Amino acid sequence: MTSTSSTSPIVAVARASSAVDFGYRRVELQRPRWSGAASLRAILVTLVLAVVTIAGVILSISTGTYDIPIGEVIGGLLGTADGGTVLVVREWRMPRALLAALFGIALGMSGAIFQSLTRNPLGSPDIIGFSSGSYTGALVVLLVTGGGYYAVAVGALAGGIVTALVVFVLAYRRGVQGFRLIIVGIGVSALLAALNTYLMLKASPEQQLTAGVWGSGSLNGVSVDQLVPVVVVLAVLVPSVLALSPALRVLELGDDAAGSLGSRPTGIRFATIVLGVALVALVTAAAGPIAFIALVAPQIARRLTRSAGVGLVAAGITGALLLVLSDFLAQRLFAPLQLPVGIVTVSVGGLYFVWLLIRETRRR
Repeated sequence: MTSTSSTSPIVAVARASSAVDFGYRRVELQRPRWSGAASLRAILVTLVLAVVTIAGVILSISTGTYDIPIGEVIGGLLGTADGGTVLVVREWRMPRALLAALFGIALGMSGAIFQSLTRNPLGSPDIIGFSSGSYTGALVVLLVTGGGYYAVAVGALAGGIVTALVVFVLAYRRGVQGFRLIIVGIGVSALLAALNTYLMLKASPEQQLTAGVWGSGSLNGVSVDQLVPVVVVLAVLVPSVLALSPALRVLELGDDAAGSLGSRPTGIRFATIVLGVALVALVTAAAGPIAFIALVAPQIARRLTRSAGVGLVAAGITGALLLVLSDFLAQRLFAPLQLPVGIVTVSVGGLYFVWLLIRETRRR
């Protein structure tokens, strides 16, 4: 997406070809004050992923101890089914399924931000340590003050931002290079892991049990009470991230090139880091640290769309699909026992690393 200024009348143009050959089919949209273009394949893939994600949400709502036919699920959502079905669909299952999709969007977009900033597929908040920082902040609030959801949310956000500041400052040498940011982040993450272990050892058995269940990353305890705050926060964060998307793409050219185009690399990098940390903190506060979605989703989306860079929207939708499917498996694999979704996502991440290792070995 690019932004331009124009005084011409409002003109909207959508076409699948351009006078300039970009090597792929594009859809362009032009307005007087801005214009944008995207790969036709990326748009179609994103739409297909969105449809599959919606199907996954409906499947998650319809199955369980008490199976509900798809038609009655729709009736429950619309309020036209019987009272019991409406209760199960609206109050019990829908919040969890929707929150899984929303958290997946947040993690996928956060991973895309950091992989774009570092220009490295390992540049995810899981690896750089920002997720650990959010976990530490939430853990301190949970163990020291025994605070509720909002207090934990503030702690997670504060922990993530403080960690981002520390990593940013330690990695800064006349600018921030992606590889240095990852190395410093891995070191800070190791220190935070040690701190988290110390905090758990100092806690009471009851606090250890609570923090241990929460720290494994679980959607078992989420409810409709968390749905509205999450939607409100995402309604602010997602448009803000998308607004910075053009500047982020320019930054992928390198600091010198971005600066020559009128961009401010340091300011843009800091703003996007804060937004990326806020997306991770939102998930951590409600469900605990959910690993690997932020790492895997952008790379899967990039390969499906065959794009050169990491697309924010495609990564977000892919993250939603991965987390919805992971939560479905967490609920159904050993039913009636429900696993923390973090265990499933770690397994998916392990398979991803194995595939990546085999792929790199074959290349050599």
